[in-house]
Amino acid sequence: MKGSTSSASTALADPLHVRQLSHAFEMPDGASVSIFEQLDFSVRHGEIVSIVGRSGAGKSTLFNLISGLLTPQSGDIGIGGRADGALGRIAYMLQKDLMMPWRTVLQNALLGVELHRKVRADDIARARDMLSRYGLGAVADAYPHSLSGGMRQRVALTRTLLVDPTVVLLDEPFSALDYETRLALEDDIITLRERSGTSVVLVTHDIEEAIAMSDRVILLGGRPATIQDEIDIVLTTHGPRTAVSAREAPEFRSFHARVWNGLRGHTASANTERSGQQRALAGADHE
Repeated sequence: MKGSTSSASTALADPLHVRQLSHAFEMPDGASVSIFEQLDFSVRHGEIVSIVGRSGAGKSTLFNLISGLLTPQSGDIGIGGRADGALGRIAYMLQKDLMMPWRTVLQNALLGVELHRKVRADDIARARDMLSRYGLGAVADAYPHSLSGGMRQRVALTRTLLVDPTVVLLDEPFSALDYETRLALEDDIITLRERSGTSVVLVTHDIEEAIAMSDRVILLGGRPATIQDEIDIVLTTHGPRTAVSAREAPEFRSFHARVWNGLRGHTASANTERSGQQRALAGADHE
C-alpha cells in the first residue's frame, strides 16, 4: 500500500493516528535501510504523548513523516478534524528557534500566519496578547539578538501556536536550555493543553521530561524500529500537575525505571512472543 496522509471524515476522530506505518531509506549503493516497521498509535484530544528511544531510532524521521515533509512508503497518517467540522492542522516546533534576525519578535511570531495567508489586524493583536502571556510583551518590537535562549523558544512556541494547530509536534525543543528555563517551558506546554485542549507530541531524550509532561510515553526500539512499550502516566501530585510537582510524585521513579529499562532492551510485556522478540533485540544496535 502506498503511504498516505489523510484528513478524518468526522470531527470526533483522534487528532492524529498512525496506522501500520513502515518506511525505509535508500543508501547510495542502492541498499534499502528500514527505519520503521508497522508503527500503530493514536493521539487523543488534549493528550500529551512523548516518544522516546535511543539515538538514531528514527524519532525525527517520524515527525517528518507526520508533518508531511516526507511521504511514508506504506501505512497511513490521519489528521482528525476540529469540533466545528473544519480540518485539523499540524504545527512543528524544532529544537532550534530559527528566529530571523532582521525581523522583530512580533514579526517572527507572525511568520507562520504570514506563510499561510495575509496577516490581519486581529492576528497582530492576538500575537501581542500571546507574547504578553509568555512575558514577552515588553520586547515584542525588539530583535532576537537581545533575547535569552528561553525567551527565543517562547517566541518560537508563540509562532507555532498562532496558526491554531490541533496537533503540535515538539522535537527536542528545550534540550539546549538551562534546567530552570526547561521547567518553565514544560509548564507552558502543560498549561497550553489545559487551556486550549491542543494535542501535543514530544520527541525527547530526557526521560524525566517525558514523564513529567506526558499522559503517555511511547518507547521506540529495535531495527527497524517498532513500538516496544506504551506507558500511561498517572501521577499523584499535591495541587495542579506542574513540571516540579510531577517529578515529586511517588510514582515518578517507577515510571522512570520502566522507561530506562525499556531503552536498555528489558521492556516487560504480557505477550510471551513479543517478550521473546524484545530479548532478542536487547543486545542489538538500535536504529
